[in-house]
Formats: sequence, structure tokens, C-alpha cells
Amino acid sequence: MQVENQEKFIELRVNRDFGDIINVYFEFFKQNLKKFTNVFLSYNGIFLIGLLVVSYLLVSGVIGLITNNQNTVLDVVGSGSEAYIMYFIFGGILFFVIFLMVAVLNYSLSTSYMIKYEERKGQNFDKTEVWEEVKNNLGSIIVFILILMLLFFGIMIAAIILTFIPLAGMLAQYVIQYFVMAWVGVSFFVMLKEKRGVTDALGEGWNLVTKNFWRSVGVNFILGFLIGLLFMVVIMIPGILIGIYTFHVVQNDVDLGASVVPTIIYTLGTCLFLIIAVYSQCLSQFVNGLLYFSLHEKTYNLNSRSKIDQIGLQDQ
Repeated sequence: MQVENQEKFIELRVNRDFGDIINVYFEFFKQNLKKFTNVFLSYNGIFLIGLLVVSYLLVSGVIGLITNNQNTVLDVVGSGSEAYIMYFIFGGILFFVIFLMVAVLNYSLSTSYMIKYEERKGQNFDKTEVWEEVKNNLGSIIVFILILMLLFFGIMIAAIILTFIPLAGMLAQYVIQYFVMAWVGVSFFVMLKEKRGVTDALGEGWNLVTKNFWRSVGVNFILGFLIGLLFMVVIMIPGILIGIYTFHVVQNDVDLGASVVPTIIYTLGTCLFLIIAVYSQCLSQFVNGLLYFSLHEKTYNLNSRSKIDQIGLQDQ
């Protein structure tokens, strides 16, 4: 078990206003970047390989359809465009399955990590404890995700209806989107932290978020925007390199199907993009973790009461 940076514990269970939540988020992110990345890589290994395979299938299918060149490993499947279409479709289905599993896993890992951080008053816990927390609540997590899928279809219908309302409809879509992100994220923390049932957790999450509606929406909007900018900055360097290579391909009329190099370059680029997208999702859930602890403390004052009781005991 690791014992590190105990004196640098960032107290999470504090009633913070909008600006404080944003400031503490980046402080927490900076302090826990290395340790959480270690957790992320440790339990995503097989899925990262899966994303690499999916990237290869998608890229190979697209390149094959563009060039319609049969001098690749795809010859074993069939001939002509049908083989490449099959690879693209299979890659797309596999991508959906793997990406969904990865999203659920990392949503759970980031939540469990933050819970352990708060319980141990710092980084005094091992990565296996984070995984144990996820494993012990796996049944509830699966049920939560299934309910979330049904909720998603309802949101999609509402979004389609709102598209017919100029400007106000677009603004309403964004408000609903960030409200749902806050509600779902906070409810997930309620479920794992307080060991509640799925419907009970969703009810408590609704109670916490609706009573602090604009704070919840605003925090998710601002930090979501900043995380998106960070994502763009990180992806910019490989994006520029791939863009330069693509420009070279177009300008020199390079036959993509004649060499394995384009497939390798675009496969690695696609895979890197997907991995960073998954990691940024974890960072988004940290936002809702801070929101959960802040709103919970504002509502119940558990931490403040505990400190007052401790002071009273010391005075006796």
C-alpha cells in the first residue's frame, strides 16, 4: 500500500461556490494526475488493445473503400468493395461495444478513485482498492447504465423537438444536456459512496442537483468547455502531424493501398484519439465528484457538524 502526500489532502466535503469548485478541480487534477493515470492504464490494458484493433478495422475499411485495392490482408475475406465494407461494419459494431464497456469502466474507476481519496484523506490507498470498489458494485453499475440508456432515448426525443424552436431551443438543449450530466454524475456518486439502490440514488441526485440547478449546470458547462480545450491541445500535435502526412498523400497522389504505412499512421492516430477521449471522460466525472461533495455538504452539513463535535470533545 502506498502512503504519499498525506499532508496535501484536498478536503472535498466542503460547501463551495461556483468559482471555488473550478479552482479546486484543477488543484485536484494536478495532484492526482500521475496516480489516477496509473489506475487508468492498469485496468484498461486489454480495452486499449481492443481500441487499437477497432481502429485498424475502421481505417483499413475506409482506405480499402477509397482505393479498392485488393493487395492487402483483406483478400482473405473476399474481393472488391464488399470485403472492405464488411471490415468497416464489423469494426463499427466492435467499436460501439468496446467503447461502451470502456466508458462504463472508466466512469466507475474515476468515481471510485475520488471516493477512496475522500475516505483515506489523501492518496493513502492502492489501485487495487479502487478496482475492488468497482467490482463490489458491479451489479448496481450495470442496472444504472441500463436505466441511463432508456433516459438517453428520452433526451434524444426532447432534443429533436427542441430543434424546431429557433435559438431558444438550442439554448434549452445545452441547459438540459449539462443538467443531465450533473444529475447522472452526482447520482452515480450517491450510489457508490452511500451504497444506495439505483432508483434511490437517482432520486437523491435529482434532489441535490435541482436545488442547486444553475450551479450544477454552470460548473459542468465551464469545466466541460475547459476539458474540451485541454483535449484539443493534447490532440493537436499528433493531429498536425497526421494532417501534414495527409497533405503529402493528396499532393503526391500516393496510392494508399500500395503500402502498409498509411494504415499504420491512421490506425495509431485514430486509436490515440479514442484513448484521449476516454480519459477526458474520466476528468469530466471528477467535476461531478466535487459537485456531489459540495452539494451534499451544503444540504446535510455532515463535515461541519463533525468538526464542531470534535472541537466540543477537545474542550471537555
